[in-house]
Amino acid sequence: MVPEDRSDGPGAGEESARLQGCDLSTDSLHGRLQSRRARIHQQIDRELRMRTGAENLYRATSNARVRETVALELSDVNSSLQLLKEELAGLDSSGDTGQPESEGVTAPMIPLGLKETKPLDWAPPLKELICRHFGEDGASYEAEIRELEDLRQATRTPSRSKAGLELLTAYYNQLCFLEARFVTPARGLGPLFHWYDSLTGLPAQQRALAFEKGSVLFNIGALHAQIGARQNRSCPEGIGRAVEAFQRAAGAFSLLRENFSHAPSPDMSPASLSMLEQLMRAQAQECVFEGLLLQAPRAAHDCLAQLRLAQEAAQVAAEYRLVHRTMAQPPVRGYAPFPWITLVHVKAEHFHALAHYHAALGLCDGASVAESELPVLEKVFLSSAEARGPALPQEREERSKLGKAHLRRALLGQEAALQLHAVCRALRREDLLQAVLARALQRSLAKYSELDLEDDFHEATEAPDIQPKTQQRPEGKTPSFSRVKVADIFHRLGPLSVFSAKNHWRLVGPVHLSRGEGGFGFTLRGDSPVLIAAVVPGGRAAEAGLKEGDYIVSVNGQPCRWWKHAEVVAQLKGVGDEGVSLQVVTLLPAAELPVSVRGPRPALGGLLRSQKECGQETPVPSRGSPRPRPLLGWNRKANRGKTGRRLSPAPQP
Repeated sequence: MVPEDRSDGPGAGEESARLQGCDLSTDSLHGRLQSRRARIHQQIDRELRMRTGAENLYRATSNARVRETVALELSDVNSSLQLLKEELAGLDSSGDTGQPESEGVTAPMIPLGLKETKPLDWAPPLKELICRHFGEDGASYEAEIRELEDLRQATRTPSRSKAGLELLTAYYNQLCFLEARFVTPARGLGPLFHWYDSLTGLPAQQRALAFEKGSVLFNIGALHAQIGARQNRSCPEGIGRAVEAFQRAAGAFSLLRENFSHAPSPDMSPASLSMLEQLMRAQAQECVFEGLLLQAPRAAHDCLAQLRLAQEAAQVAAEYRLVHRTMAQPPVRGYAPFPWITLVHVKAEHFHALAHYHAALGLCDGASVAESELPVLEKVFLSSAEARGPALPQEREERSKLGKAHLRRALLGQEAALQLHAVCRALRREDLLQAVLARALQRSLAKYSELDLEDDFHEATEAPDIQPKTQQRPEGKTPSFSRVKVADIFHRLGPLSVFSAKNHWRLVGPVHLSRGEGGFGFTLRGDSPVLIAAVVPGGRAAEAGLKEGDYIVSVNGQPCRWWKHAEVVAQLKGVGDEGVSLQVVTLLPAAELPVSVRGPRPALGGLLRSQKECGQETPVPSRGSPRPRPLLGWNRKANRGKTGRRLSPAPQP
């Protein structure tokens, strides 16, 4: 930590300025913000008390009708809590966003709320396991346990920023370490992990560490969604950040869907995760269209450019229609928030209308196109009556008629979007959304009035649909766990290849060895811990009872579980006539273990992840290394093969 310097420098000047006085208007604004924060905190406390009471009733009753009523109440409380926390986060970030006011108005996105959890006491199960399995005093690891608890507590309220994502990822990587060290197919860690459903607010609990990992991964995706939703999308940089965030969110939900089964809460069911993945991709596609729209003024009279924008808008509409179909079908329909369903429906209609609007601009305002470009342009339109698209008129009057038909469809779609917006009370409070819809309608009306100055008595033309197509389809991106490097909190227990709950060993020693004519009578191999690769028959090591496959864990009373091969060899070379005292551990094969600790064969797998991929800094040992860990699997197999690094005989006299 950098020591605090109060003498001079920029920091001292700022502190002095604050002490000398402040702007009254700024102070008044700060006071109003503080009052709003206090009011929101009071409302959050009231909602939390209501949730606790409803949760107790939900668990205590067995009456189906009562449980259904309480579930609805919990869902309502959960929605209120999400809105209050979103408002509080907006107040907390209002003073330091550093972003200019947006000149353009963009439609709001759906920021998925984080799953909430209760505090967890790691100490009893971890201390008991360290004492019983590892043979060490669990109380001596109180600092490590407290560090783990502090890390988990911090992840309950991560900031909506890169720092918040790194915090969640660091905790996730620590859970990978915990799973590798303490969890076996036959036994879990023991704590009861308690999480609230993000969509319904219903409580769920399991003792499986996979549930904790899955919930943290869910929050990583949700936090990416929140970061994407709060970007300033009136500039290319903000749009790029939003697209990246929504892609990361989609990748997190896809990863969770592929590797987590038997979800105890609706938000982590395969159907919900599939819906969330589609939603994030649709929001990313909307951002792509907004980025192209920023370049539209330069191509206002370019027929081909406007028709491509029409196809991009049709692609966004197709994405949102897919999301709406998923939300409108069971089981997602039973717990997806109604404002979400309505907003997705509104956006599907809105972008479908925008597709026809840009098609009209291309036909009415665009310059004449070359005959060689006609086949390309005709592919923009769909026709149910013909296999090929309708011929694109070359005469200006005919093109104007077709453009006018597209404007009529745009007007109908925009009016439908406004009607859907008015149905939902929650959406009626979204001034930005209403402004976006109203502006699009006014724009179409103005263009239609411009074309309708001259009366025409031609038969009304039917506008065909627009073929969805995009030049940039944003796919989901898997979260990069390896970017956040963490060290194993329980590093002192030793390398994971040996000192984990899935292995059983016997401690041998201290064994005293003196140097003979052939040295100590054994050959060493590998690092952390160093392995006795071979024992010379009749040598000093054989006489002392050391065996091939033993791991050296102490040299002359110094723990050496993490020593490198060269360090152990150097220590042995420095031994004089008095000899050396060694302590080793012998791994016990499964055949020698009691039936109660053998456990069943692994049955459920998942996405394999190596320690390097999870950002873990544990050195790779030489023997008995476990296979890469499944992401969310319950069971796994151990690698029984031997992978030596190098052989070296014991030092000679």
